[in-house]
Amino acid sequence: MAYTTDEVFKKYTDEETFKKIVNYDSVSQMWKHCIEAYSDLKAIDFNGKEYTYAQLEDDAASFRANFKGVEKGKRIALFSANSYDFVKVYLAIVTSGLSCVILPAQLDEMSVFGCCMKFGVQMLVTSPELEEKAKIAVAKGVKVIKTTDMPAEKLPMADVGPDDEAVLMFTGGTSGKSKAAVLCNRAVMQGTVNGCYGYKEVFEQKYLLVLPLSHVFGLIRNLMSALYTGSEMRICMNNKDMFKDIAMFKPTVLVAVPALVEMALGLSRQFGKNMLGEDMKYVICGAAMVPPYLIAEWAKYGTTVLAGYGLTESANLVSGNPDSATNPGSVGYLYPNQEVKIVDGELWLKGKNMLTEYAGDPEENKAAFEDGWFKTGDLVRLDEKGYLYIIGRTKEVIVLSTGENISPAEVESYFNKLNLIQDSQVFEDIDEGGKHILALEVVPRAAEMAKVQEENKGAVLVGELNKINDTLPTYMRVSKITVRTSDFERTPSMKIKRYKKC
Repeated sequence: MAYTTDEVFKKYTDEETFKKIVNYDSVSQMWKHCIEAYSDLKAIDFNGKEYTYAQLEDDAASFRANFKGVEKGKRIALFSANSYDFVKVYLAIVTSGLSCVILPAQLDEMSVFGCCMKFGVQMLVTSPELEEKAKIAVAKGVKVIKTTDMPAEKLPMADVGPDDEAVLMFTGGTSGKSKAAVLCNRAVMQGTVNGCYGYKEVFEQKYLLVLPLSHVFGLIRNLMSALYTGSEMRICMNNKDMFKDIAMFKPTVLVAVPALVEMALGLSRQFGKNMLGEDMKYVICGAAMVPPYLIAEWAKYGTTVLAGYGLTESANLVSGNPDSATNPGSVGYLYPNQEVKIVDGELWLKGKNMLTEYAGDPEENKAAFEDGWFKTGDLVRLDEKGYLYIIGRTKEVIVLSTGENISPAEVESYFNKLNLIQDSQVFEDIDEGGKHILALEVVPRAAEMAKVQEENKGAVLVGELNKINDTLPTYMRVSKITVRTSDFERTPSMKIKRYKKC
């Protein structure tokens, strides 16, 4: 397939807004535009303080002086939780022509040291509260400075090119093993611009940040797209205060995972009002499958939920669905400047948004790339209108004794259409006779179950699941159904942890 273009998204906003969505070669080039166009606008709201675009650049310029004499292209590690200082330091690093190795705040001290060694970092920048975890790195000769170290001198941005390395971000990738994806400036900028397509009000919005900036969804779609569009972003210091922040800040855009959106929906029903706020226009939802139920229910509150699909390796954004309300089962249209092909059901990608490599992992690179194509590990289909559907993962495929290959996610998608179901998992199990079977576990949706009039609500739910089961092809049918009384175990990004194969 040829490279995709932005034309498919043109009808979802007005022409004037669409013309403002332009691509920049580097984060430096974009940031220069931002401080010229949005100088006096508020950029960051954190811990009771507000910072304009001009103030953010002034602080970034001071912090760039910490890298004076560091050769362009070298790697600087950033070890900090979400904060204004994280944003300041991140911008200072990438606009200095350096590469920002983003270390998740939950790493222990040995992991911090190991990353510094593996990725050859020249300096580790740590927030004061995480300084203890940097002691081993200091002892082994790594230069460590704090996010609060602000020289009097200010340095201008460096001349940075599209191929220059911008960030290293950790990912499980296609194999599940933790590794660092290298994203150049071109990739970061393509991901950033992709975040501007598919909805009407794009520029000068109010974003709430609850996702970790060490996750590509938070960094690219939340932070970078917010800065690109001259928007203000409130950084939630504690996610327990999320709804308090919403009431005070009145955001118009939230970038979130489905589990968080589901929780907010439950609270909205409990309190009889939109807990995301009456000003909330868009919820950008991803990192896991977005149930059609959520899209339909939030529409009743006047909030549009937009589903999408992406990878750390693709600078977050591969596709977005501007028509989530009418086509809720899809993750939408492919974003511009990507070349795609489907090989044995698996999505392969090339394009401006793609990673350069996995840092220091030649075996992983060998497994992930073929003739320049990145093999995503995701099983997909494209319909005749260009809508993309995710139907599973290659590593999760179950091979039955009949030789049939089953994608658990594809089977789950049928059961998840039932409003009574919040989440489900299809897996391979062994019955009492030792036979391998397909089994289903479900987490019921409390609000919908409460509407069931019959006394034995569990029996009603199982009955509805069996009705769906009977419509499936014989080889897809489950032989065992279990209704859970608690949620599934989840990953830090809120994805369900899959059971191991038998």
